[in-house]
Amino acid sequence: MKAIHVLALLPFIGILGGITLANKVTPYVLGMPFLLFWMVLWTVLTSLIMFTVYRLDPANREGDRE
Repeated sequence: MKAIHVLALLPFIGILGGITLANKVTPYVLGMPFLLFWMVLWTVLTSLIMFTVYRLDPANREGDRE
């Protein structure tokens, strides 16, 4: 499996798989319940991961365009 496929799978695992682990309200992070913080964190991380996948994808190289 290529590295970009593994990177693209991380947000899916983090959001859907991590919900069962992060299903807590009591610890507040940045004034938000932990579950809300978890979702906001993975939303930001998904953007960064997808940018990394875009940069690593060989189809998006500058020299390949005609």
